[in-house]
Amino acid sequence: MIHSPSLAIGAAIASVALIVVFLGFDTISNELELVLELDSSVQQFGPAKISLTAFLANASPILGNPDAPIILVEFGDYQCYFCNVFFHSTEEDILKNYVETGKVRMVFKDYKIIGPDSVTASHGAHCANDQELFWEYHDILYSNWTGENNGWASSENLAKFAQEIGLNMDEWSECMANKPHSQVILESNRDARTLEITGTPAFFIIGPDGNTTPIFGAQPFAVFENIFETELRK
Repeated sequence: MIHSPSLAIGAAIASVALIVVFLGFDTISNELELVLELDSSVQQFGPAKISLTAFLANASPILGNPDAPIILVEFGDYQCYFCNVFFHSTEEDILKNYVETGKVRMVFKDYKIIGPDSVTASHGAHCANDQELFWEYHDILYSNWTGENNGWASSENLAKFAQEIGLNMDEWSECMANKPHSQVILESNRDARTLEITGTPAFFIIGPDGNTTPIFGAQPFAVFENIFETELRK
């Protein structure tokens, strides 16, 4: 089954903060292993102010110039079909035209909603980050994507990917066994729910003045380009 991206979110965007009524999902979670399941029931809370913390905390290292005027935040799941589509069809153009030119900095945040392998893959990326190879591991995950819940992100394969990008395997394996990044992954999932995200990929473009624009799904490069150029003209 392919997990479709969300097409709707209730949010009013204003300067640095978003004012939203956020959705709380009944979530069954084993915090140690972070095997997360979303229930279909929804409860209303709020309204609440959403600060930049929800976008930038519990995230990957910055990709690009840390002083770039625009921030692109992606919430993704490594098993997500449309996340993989975005990686292969759109991300390269964004990197070439905006990240590598110093106009946009990019961060990735976990929203693990498909299955246990999604969480294990996320641990793999965070453990790679301990050796400053987060984005290399992020890329090799999506480069080896073959479906959802079909075993491609097994522990054996994750170790193989770690070897391929040159990680110290003793350190990476110890990290995978101890799971020191469990709380970060869990909190990133909570940030996603606070922002009312119901699918992946979900993006937020934060302009120089704090104006924040959401994008949902694997949209083409032109959609991102239009928003980037509008923000750069301000």
